[in-house]
Amino acid sequence: MAWTRSELAIAAFTAAYMAAAVIGAWQTGNAEFLYYLVVMVVLIAAVLTVHLRIRFRPAVLAGLSLWGAAHMAGGLLPVGDSVLYNWWLIPERLKYDQLIHAYGFALTTWVCWEALRPQLRDPRPRLGVLVLCAAAGSGFGALNEVVEFIAVLTIPETNVGGYENTGWDLVANLVGATVAAVLIRCFARAA
Repeated sequence: MAWTRSELAIAAFTAAYMAAAVIGAWQTGNAEFLYYLVVMVVLIAAVLTVHLRIRFRPAVLAGLSLWGAAHMAGGLLPVGDSVLYNWWLIPERLKYDQLIHAYGFALTTWVCWEALRPQLRDPRPRLGVLVLCAAAGSGFGALNEVVEFIAVLTIPETNVGGYENTGWDLVANLVGATVAAVLIRCFARAA
């Protein structure tokens, strides 16, 4: 398979922010983000494997790469006495963490649609298939919470919040997945 210019640019961007994150996590002794970097490598390998089979659109790959960069920045960039993930964009209403969850699992819903669409006899985004894709996006969001829970159990100091934080993360995941399903349907009708 020959790589396109956009694929090479996205791969270079991803490699650059991953390298910067490794250096940042290592220099600060951030064991939690060293763990997440390993998770990211596994996820990048999984996306690459699926991409080699179905050829994601460049926008999907760019979106995934930006999500990874936002995640790395969220845990490593200091904001006040904490990190970007804990920054309240709207005080006591919306945190950077929740915004990234909504974006990421909206994107995951789109990825599920892109992977499923070629397998359908009728590739139009019907309600049932979109509900399935949104459920899959939300399910991947729940899996993300399991990954965070493993970090809490195995790493002495983490930035993972408690039960309420997990609940809001799941709400943000569902909102993102639902918005993505609606947008997929709307853009398909407009085309």
